[in-house]
Amino acid sequence: MKCSSVHTKLAGYLDDALIGAARVEERVQIREHLDGCSVCRGELEKFRKLAVLFSRAPKCIPPADMAVRIKVATAQAQQRQGWSSRIDRIRDRAEIVLDNVLRPLTLPATGGFFSAILVFVLVFQMIGPGISGAVQNDVPINLMRPAQLVTLSDYPQAWSPEYDLELALPHGLLVDVTVDASGQMTDYQILSGPRGADMHRELDQMLMFSRFHPMMSFGRPTAGGHVILSFSAVHVRG
Repeated sequence: MKCSSVHTKLAGYLDDALIGAARVEERVQIREHLDGCSVCRGELEKFRKLAVLFSRAPKCIPPADMAVRIKVATAQAQQRQGWSSRIDRIRDRAEIVLDNVLRPLTLPATGGFFSAILVFVLVFQMIGPGISGAVQNDVPINLMRPAQLVTLSDYPQAWSPEYDLELALPHGLLVDVTVDASGQMTDYQILSGPRGADMHRELDQMLMFSRFHPMMSFGRPTAGGHVILSFSAVHVRG
C-alpha cells in the first residue's frame, strides 16, 4: 500500500471507522505499512494529537428553554406574514386538494374509491398541522458508543529508566488497545513511543489487569472496540 493511499485512510483508521469484512483486511494492510513507514506514522501522530485537542474542548450544552424559544420565534415570524401570503398559501392548498381528491373519482368505482382514500390521507398529512410526540429537552440516544477505559492497573509504578527520554515528551507513548465484549484487552499496538521488549512486557502486565468498558452497539456489548491511551513520565529533581 502506497503512502498516498494510506494518508487518505488515516482518519478512519484512527477512529476505527474501517469496519466490515473487506475493511478488516485493509486495516491490517495499513497497520503493516505503519510499522515500516516513519513518515506515515508521523502523520498518524498528528491526527492523534488533533483528536486529543478536540476531546479536551468544552462541550456546548444548549439551554433548557431552547425549544420554547424556537416555538416563540416561529409564532412571531408567522404573525409578521402578510394576509396576502396567507391567502395565496390557502388557495394553493385548496387547488391541490381539489385536484388530488376529485381526480380519482373519474376512475372505476373500486379503483377510484381506494385511490381517493389514499390521496385523502396523503393530502391530510401535508395540510394538517404536525403533531410532535417528542418530550421537551429530550436527549437523543447514541446507537453506537465507543469503548472506554474504566480503571488502569497500578503496575508498573515506574517505567524502565532507559525510556525516560522518550516518555518525558508530551504523549511520549501512545497505545491503541483492542477491547472485547467483556471489557478485556485482546490486543494492542504502540502507535508512537518506545517499542523495546521491556516496554512490551510492562504493557502486557498493565493492560491485562486494567478494566475497560466495551464498545456498545444498539445497547449490546460488542467486541472490536479501540481505546487510545497516552502515557508520559514526569521527573522531579530535589
